[in-house]
Amino acid sequence: MKTLALFTWITFAISLPASVALAQPKTALQKADSVLRLMTLDEKIGQLHQLSSDFATGPITPDGDKQGQVRRGEMGSMLNLMGAARTRQLQEIAMQSRLKIPLLFGQDVIHGYRTTFPIPLAEAASWDIPAIEQSARIAAIEASAAGIHWTFAPMVDISRDPRWGRVMEGAGEDTYLGSVIAAARVKGFQGNAIGSINSVLACAKHFAAYGAAVGGRDYNSVDMSERMLWETYLPPFKAAIDAGAATFMNSFNDLNGVPATGNPLLQKDILKGKWQFKGFVVSDWGSIGEMINHGYSKDLKQAAEQSILAGNDMDMESRAYKNHLKQLLQEGKVPIARVNDAVRRILIKKFELGLFDDPFRFSDEAREKSQYDNPAHKAFARTMAAKSIVLLKNDTIAGKPLLPLHKQQTIALIGPLVQSQKDNLGFWSFDFEDDSVRIVSLYKGVQNKLGSNGKLLYAKGCNLNDTDTSGFAVAVATAMQADVVVMQVGEGRDWSGEAKSKSNIQLPAVQEASIKAIHRTGKPIVVLMSAGRPLIFNWTADNVPAVVYTWWLGIEAGNAMADVLFGDYNPSGKLPMSFPRTEGQIPIYYNYYNTGRPAQNDEHRFYVSAYTDLPNSPKFPFGYGLSYARFTYGDMQLSKTNLKGNEVLQVTVTVTNNSNTAGEEVAQLYIRDLVGSVVRPVKELKHFQKVMLQPGETKALTFVVSTNDLSFYNSQLQHTWEAGEFDIMIGGNSRDVQTKRIYWNK
Repeated sequence: MKTLALFTWITFAISLPASVALAQPKTALQKADSVLRLMTLDEKIGQLHQLSSDFATGPITPDGDKQGQVRRGEMGSMLNLMGAARTRQLQEIAMQSRLKIPLLFGQDVIHGYRTTFPIPLAEAASWDIPAIEQSARIAAIEASAAGIHWTFAPMVDISRDPRWGRVMEGAGEDTYLGSVIAAARVKGFQGNAIGSINSVLACAKHFAAYGAAVGGRDYNSVDMSERMLWETYLPPFKAAIDAGAATFMNSFNDLNGVPATGNPLLQKDILKGKWQFKGFVVSDWGSIGEMINHGYSKDLKQAAEQSILAGNDMDMESRAYKNHLKQLLQEGKVPIARVNDAVRRILIKKFELGLFDDPFRFSDEAREKSQYDNPAHKAFARTMAAKSIVLLKNDTIAGKPLLPLHKQQTIALIGPLVQSQKDNLGFWSFDFEDDSVRIVSLYKGVQNKLGSNGKLLYAKGCNLNDTDTSGFAVAVATAMQADVVVMQVGEGRDWSGEAKSKSNIQLPAVQEASIKAIHRTGKPIVVLMSAGRPLIFNWTADNVPAVVYTWWLGIEAGNAMADVLFGDYNPSGKLPMSFPRTEGQIPIYYNYYNTGRPAQNDEHRFYVSAYTDLPNSPKFPFGYGLSYARFTYGDMQLSKTNLKGNEVLQVTVTVTNNSNTAGEEVAQLYIRDLVGSVVRPVKELKHFQKVMLQPGETKALTFVVSTNDLSFYNSQLQHTWEAGEFDIMIGGNSRDVQTKRIYWNK
């Protein structure tokens, strides 16, 4: 039965003349203000207080009676509570409070809920923006059906350091690609409008510059110029706002000496000031209290004062506001207007979600059951997984590329991940009791693909990361019986993610040794590399004929890998991060600045900015990825080479599929500003198009370049463009491009 939790806005309307009260429906802001006027100070502070339930995504802290806090109206939100029945149960307790203000349920729905999709970094490798949006849309449908109102996603941090475990949550190293994906994921989560029954509130995180943590060490400091902040790290957050993101989460790091949680420049001046963000800001887990460890706050009381004044609205798990905000108000250190603003922002979102009209509208067990195993969602998970796979190498053997494989042969599957299931889910995924049935391993996927064709052999070979080589002999013997060997190696499920920073991102030695052992048999080998970050695997890349980067692909991983292996899906993924040759190159990214002594190439190493023992270039560049098709680019055509003012440049290039296989290519357009008032990168991605081409087909692609594409932040932090010469580059990755020069005058 529909429950009307609170009619305080109607109560307010009754005090007005009848003609006025009935004239116009109240806005969410008016409704929130009418509730705000009825609230006690304890109830206001309660709306800013969030605690965890069920399981934790951070350090566990003891707490008192959580249900009692809910019943007294002293808690506004809870995270880590899932399921229509359980959320209804707790919401019923909230309806026992004086004002019956509904709870807001949040959850880390990062890459799917019941249906686990590829990790966000893998999805970014698809460069398929509609598909990425659809992945978030399905996640929202399933999560909202399980009583969840709010997801702590998307993570839009730019990162150029694969040692940082949280790269798996983001879109990689590039600001433009990251901004486009940020907008797509916000739109996917929030659907047509906040309040739609199958949508959830999005949360852009982590504000800001968390991905630039020193040394790639999670939670570490960030020190950068404001110009770098504005040009590289803030644009994806602005894109999220422009897409309608309902909430923001601040980050654990300090930025130039000020923790983000207590940073007024970020939260008050930029986010709520310059950008006019109307949603609310939540701290990350315990980050208010952690300002004490930073040495920025002397105690939790001061941390509460600093964070609320800086613009942080909701306290996740620090208990700083609950325990100290009332005293800070009484002492005049925090104005009531600031508290009211924070409460108002949260109440508005609850009204927009429709929770005051029906606090149980997302806690519908029948709807939850209907979405529990939606076959359309499962089918799309397989498609999304295939789109995320990147073909890194595919050498020719006996006159033809090794991949795709054919089914009429004996195939040996070897490696520690071949029969693994949950490792395919990756970090930030949910466990269900029937995972052993739902998750498709590589072995099962290939078995499904072969059916009665061919013959399938298996040997584990080794474990993920120890010194045990006792399984090598069986693996070698198994390989000797096969026509081709497919090896799945890489990371375990929890090797990349939050608090999973690593100084060594090499493929574990025992796994590389197992590849070498199989290589010595002389059998053709395909290596599938499953991981949550770019790994270093130089020997494998140099010696194995076919290498496929499969990331962590979710519940349909095995089927998607089999689709690619046998050519039922032609790989189209492109790397969203540069892959280093060794950790000594990190941070490594394509859009670096030139120096006064730039290296001209990888062999030019002395008295220039270069390593004497290593090329500057990455092992695999940003934007790189092969296909079973062969694409060639025609000569780039420019609508003009001299432009002025607000004119636009049309850049046209033909792309031809010179093969007998249909496939997709991602054509990428880069720009270089040759001379500026501040040094500009050697190239910057500005546009891309993903195009499907049938065998022998040619398509002309046109890109429109405007002065907005030329703009940057100058030394005064003005976003502007400067007249001069520019290189326009187009190609299939950031390294292999053709270039033409133009002049653009003011």
